[in-house]
Amino acid sequence: MAVSCGIDWAEGHHDIALVDGDGGLVAKRRINETLDGIAELIAMLAAAGDTAEAMIPVAIETPRGLLVAVLRATGRPIYPINPLAVARYRQRTSVSGKKSDHVDAMALANILRTDAHLHRRLPDDSDLARSITVLARAYQDAVWRRTKIVQELRARLREYYPGFLAAFGSGCGFGSGMSTTQLASSDARAVLAIAPCPEEAVRVSKARVEAALRRGGRQRRISTMATTMVAALRVPQPRQDRLVEQAMRTETLALLGVLNAVCGSVDQLAAALTEAFRQHPDYEIITSFPGLADISGAIVLAETGDDRHRFTDDRALQAFAGSAPVTRASGKSRTVTRRRTKNNRLAAIGYSWAFTAAARPSPARDHYLRRRKRGDGHPAALRHLFNRMLGQLHHCLQTGQSYDPIKAFPHAAAGHAEHPAPVAA
Repeated sequence: MAVSCGIDWAEGHHDIALVDGDGGLVAKRRINETLDGIAELIAMLAAAGDTAEAMIPVAIETPRGLLVAVLRATGRPIYPINPLAVARYRQRTSVSGKKSDHVDAMALANILRTDAHLHRRLPDDSDLARSITVLARAYQDAVWRRTKIVQELRARLREYYPGFLAAFGSGCGFGSGMSTTQLASSDARAVLAIAPCPEEAVRVSKARVEAALRRGGRQRRISTMATTMVAALRVPQPRQDRLVEQAMRTETLALLGVLNAVCGSVDQLAAALTEAFRQHPDYEIITSFPGLADISGAIVLAETGDDRHRFTDDRALQAFAGSAPVTRASGKSRTVTRRRTKNNRLAAIGYSWAFTAAARPSPARDHYLRRRKRGDGHPAALRHLFNRMLGQLHHCLQTGQSYDPIKAFPHAAAGHAEHPAPVAA
């Protein structure tokens, strides 16, 4: 008798349902996420015929958590099911819209009973790979959080202190205007801390600016930058009312304190992520690809894992990353569009990966330019390049070989060798 287990996960408790091959309920129970509760679950599975040779598979709506970690340690097949898919399965058995934790547990168990072959098992990644996943996702979250805070800070500065943005944009080698990333630099944060409003900016001295730049970590061109900054900050600019300006100054300092903390966490997570990634056996292969370094390569490893059986082929990996297009054909109609359902973290780093690889003269850039000549826009050409390099990465990891541009882009590599790009002075 084949038995399937469904677990409706919740914060306070978990509902368990076991069904047999005919869909009949074998057992049900509600447990807490404690040692006693997990022991109840193990005993419940054992009573239903669970053995070390034939473990009962488990379907659950999350791939994380203590319960999943304990079940993973037993070597049991675990199927994380998307909650949206569970809702659609629930509609197959009930059109009234009724819902309960037990009904959801039954739906999860029946998903494995009928359609286990359509769902992907939780990958058997190594402990090191899973730790890299934790660090990489924390790093990405911290970077996105930093971007959000910087955008808020920049919007506030534009309302009452545009001279600061103009001073750093034109006077300190940041280009025509300060972007959100440049506002997060240690130089900008250090100067803003001592001159958070126009009233203080016109009185700030060169010595204070130099001291602030040193505290921010700058070691070169301190005197030159301080002179330029002082002159730029003293340029007359429109002003808010005094009380309003002081209120905005207080808000800016509060945002700056949060930004400093987030920037520190980004640096801390980046160091820990790099250290962990360099210990992984796949480090040399992944970083051999153009556009992948310690941080970006670690994020790619974090989202793809090191379980060689996770993806049946490169197309499965490309679909998972969202780089493979979606074809919709019905009758005489046929459309090819970009994939919207994907791993957003892998897709985000994939865009950066392709952008960096296509920035310098190389076979990868030649491939990108060839796609542009065929009519692809910039995002589509980068997505196609990412799709191709992701397939190459899958092959290299499966075969244990490093990236070879001649094998990866044979036609582009040949043309690139015949007509080498000029080296910039």
